[in-house]
Amino acid sequence: MVLFVIVAVLALLAGLAANRFLRPRLLSEDDDSGMAVKDLVGPLLTLTVLLLAFVLVTANGSYGKAEVSSRGEARALDQLVETAEYAPETQRAQIQSAAVCYARAVRTQEWPAMADGNGSAAPSVWSTDFRQTFRSLEGKSVFGMLIAADNKRSEEREERLTQATASIPGVILWFLLATLVITVIALGVCIPRRNRRGQLITLTVITALLTTTLCIIRDVDRPFSGVIKVQPTAIAEIERQATRDFLAHHTAADLPCDSDGDRRAA
Repeated sequence: MVLFVIVAVLALLAGLAANRFLRPRLLSEDDDSGMAVKDLVGPLLTLTVLLLAFVLVTANGSYGKAEVSSRGEARALDQLVETAEYAPETQRAQIQSAAVCYARAVRTQEWPAMADGNGSAAPSVWSTDFRQTFRSLEGKSVFGMLIAADNKRSEEREERLTQATASIPGVILWFLLATLVITVIALGVCIPRRNRRGQLITLTVITALLTTTLCIIRDVDRPFSGVIKVQPTAIAEIERQATRDFLAHHTAADLPCDSDGDRRAA
């Protein structure tokens, strides 16, 4: 985003320079000069705004999916913990403890990794423990409910990891930046050389708004990094509830993982 701001400022300065040196040549009032530059600025500005708006909607859709999948994964994990109450005591403890460790691994290890568009192998350790425990319950009525909840958790996690990667190709962002530069320079050319204080302020505001829009697009297109990012609030709440349920019958020392979700040494 810093690069976008720097380039936009340079474009603004270039536009002002063009206004000083090129405007007298480009904006002739002669009827034979054809269409002037100022006649093209309106459509160019409209095109720039439409492009930014379209890409912003696309990026916002990716952000929304990331938030929905994060909450869906937390709900599925909560359902898994609650369904485990109908399992025998041994399997119930194994499922609930694995759920606590899974939530910790997602919150402390996978969430920071998603800022760079990556995942983590730590949560998969505990999802494997889920399936191993389920095998001992095969044939019991609770087996199907546990499988359904775990499948939902797996699907939501996969969707969350998918949305962690940028949905807008970098070439499109560079194209938008180039369009912004051309638009700002063209607006700068059309500013009159005298009595132009109001126009200069307007140009500065337009440049700031277009640059801010581009920065927002860059930010929301990567939902787990930047200023506007999805927080692990839902999974943290499920971790707290699962820990409470587990500690109702066991101690913290019985958990098979540490505070980061890594398996403890035997």
